[in-house]
Amino acid sequence: MNIGIELNLLHNLKPEQKPLWGKMTPQHMVEHLYKAVQSSINEIRFNIYSEERKIPVPKKFLLGERPFPKEIMNPAIGPDLLQLEFEDMNSSIKALEQVLTRYDLFFENNALIKTVHPVFGLLSKEEWDTFHQKHFTHHFLQFGLTD
Repeated sequence: MNIGIELNLLHNLKPEQKPLWGKMTPQHMVEHLYKAVQSSINEIRFNIYSEERKIPVPKKFLLGERPFPKEIMNPAIGPDLLQLEFEDMNSSIKALEQVLTRYDLFFENNALIKTVHPVFGLLSKEEWDTFHQKHFTHHFLQFGLTD
């Protein structure tokens, strides 16, 4: 997937690096991105937390130019950090790279499918591409990896 961000920037992260906002550690951030990509290809599934009649408003935001606010919270996760899944940062980055490959294959084989995002509802591949680009940018900014 071409998310418009150089994933090699993740190798510049130090495990003890502090975010510019929020409470994620670098590894939490990478694993958070990993889980978001997993959800877009149905490897993990979330409920839709938005009322169906209200989804057009957040979806319009998603597809617009504005970035995600700094302290945005995903209702599927809540305010607490999730337990780390991988043994170290390098393992997390490798898993993220692998899930991005699976993402491409999933949508090559299921071009018309829409999958669930907990806030934005059912998203097509093009909408997921937009989401992931914004989401990766948001978290790369969080750790000062991009301007």
